[in-house]
Parts: sequence; C-alpha cells; structure tokens
Amino acid sequence: MEKRLVVIVAMPDALTLDIIGPADVFTGANHFYPSEILKKIEVEYEVLTVSATEDLDVSTRSGIVIRTKNSVYQIDKQIDTLLIAGFPSHREWKSFPKLVEWVKLKAPGIRRIGSVCIGAFVLAEAGLLKSRRATTHWMNCHELNSSYEDIRVNPDPIFVKDDNVYTSAGASAGIDLALAMVEEDHGPELALTIARYLVLYLRRPGNQSQFSNLLSQQLSSKKPIRELQLWIAKHLQENLNIENLSNRLAMSPRNFARVFHLETGCTPARYIEKLRVESGRRFLEETRFSLDEVAEKCGFGSADTMRKAFLRHLDTSPSYYRNLFGSS
Repeated sequence: MEKRLVVIVAMPDALTLDIIGPADVFTGANHFYPSEILKKIEVEYEVLTVSATEDLDVSTRSGIVIRTKNSVYQIDKQIDTLLIAGFPSHREWKSFPKLVEWVKLKAPGIRRIGSVCIGAFVLAEAGLLKSRRATTHWMNCHELNSSYEDIRVNPDPIFVKDDNVYTSAGASAGIDLALAMVEEDHGPELALTIARYLVLYLRRPGNQSQFSNLLSQQLSSKKPIRELQLWIAKHLQENLNIENLSNRLAMSPRNFARVFHLETGCTPARYIEKLRVESGRRFLEETRFSLDEVAEKCGFGSADTMRKAFLRHLDTSPSYYRNLFGSS
C-alpha cells in the first residue's frame, strides 16, 4: 500500500490544537482504513510531527510539551503534505529565517502545502502566497494584508484553497482543513467518519465564517460608509437596493457601488445578504420563530430566499442550522 508523508511543523509556543488537531485527523484516516465500507482506499498516511527548531521538545502555549522525533531539517523523505502550525505572534516568523528558507527550497517538490492559524506568515514570507487568496486567524488578517499587499486576504473563511496552497484560520479550523484534505484524497465518507470519531458537532466547509459578528470586522474607515453600514444593520427589513442606499449618501449608484466595494471588499448586495444571514443565525439560535417569520424579520422576503442565502454562505439550510444550534 502506498504511504503519503504528512509533515506537521510544530512551532514553539503554538496552540496545542493547531498541532494535534490536524495530526489526529490524518492518523484517524489510517485508523478507519480497514473498515468494510472504506476498504477501497489504497493510500495510507505516514504522519510525522516535527520541531521547527533543532530542539526536539516543543513547548506549547498551554504548557504541554510535545516530544518530537525529528527536526524539520532532518527529513530526508518525499513530503506529500506539509502543514505549518501557528505560533503566538505574527511577528514570530522573523525568528525562523531558516524555516522560511527551508520551505522555499522544499516547496516545488511537495504536492500540497498548508498553514494553520498564523503559520500563514511563514508561507507568505517564503513567497508561496503571492497573488493567491489566503486567510489566517481573523485577528491577524489585517496585518497579513498590510504586510503582503500581493496577497488577496479574506478574513471570513475558516480555510482557503488556492491551487495546491492552503491556509486556515485559528485553532479548530486546522481540523476542518485536514478533513477537507482527507476528503480530497478519499472522498466524503471517510472524512465524515473521522469527524464523527472526533465527536465534531458539525464538519464545517471552508466558506463558513470564522466569526459571527461580521459587521464589526468589516466596518469602513471612512465615516459616511461606516455610518451607512451601521444603519443597514438596523434596517435589514427595509428595501436596501442600491438606488436607495446611494441616495442616502448623495452619490450616483455606480460611484456608490465602486466606493462601497473598495471599502468593504464586497458588493452592497452581497454585504447585505451576509448581514441578513448573520441576523437569521441569531434568530434561529435564540428564538422559536418560524422560518417564515425569521425570513421576514431579516429582510429576505421569503423562507425560500433565506434558504438559498444560507446555502451560499454557510453551506447548510436554516432548518438544519436550527437543529444543530437552536435553543431547546
């Protein structure tokens, strides 16, 4: 049977979950390989957690020490999948110039490369994210964007795939990224089996939001747009077409759409739909309003329109979302 080498680089003072979460997913794939329903799988993972330094003992932020068998610089096998786990500060990569150079050297021969949390800064410094879409922990997206202007940073998804380079948000998002990689290799059945084994409440798609309060993360620095954003959030039931919104700012619809997109990173229509989905999530979590009532209160107009928006943004339906997260 073919074995693919998965290397997870453990950074000093990282969140323990950034390291062991993805490792448990890939080892879980091996654990379930012999089962009857998965016997067609012909590839097994060799999972190797390595230190980012010459010191083989990696102290995590929680005080747990991970005793690795190898430093990343001792690997002499062909690497199939490389994951750089996060570390406590986006500036910490500057303490690892040797690692950055190693990633640059090895990258051309690796099938896929990814990062968990702010491990993305190592990939960025190695030039692997140039002209690519990427994400990282939402607290560090602005810094990644301002430090590397040639990267198309998206603070919303829990992970992003651009060709063979993957970046994910913080902590538990590394598990979602690893599950997506297993699904690519072996299909959804094995990925779902691992998710159940790890007692995950919901296996999240990459386009699911990192955080619930979208508005606070996307407020414009320009006062007129920022005030309009706050107004929109309070008037989701109203007719928020581009003509009405542009009139509020005494701008032409075309110029308004251009400025709004420049300031928020998305069109007015998409931004409003995101806020309506966010509002719908809160109603579904906290109330027992019917789906029609929730749709009306959020400005969707109908339960069917709301359902389509939920599928676009959350990859799940309102009724299923309520079953998972609604109050009893």
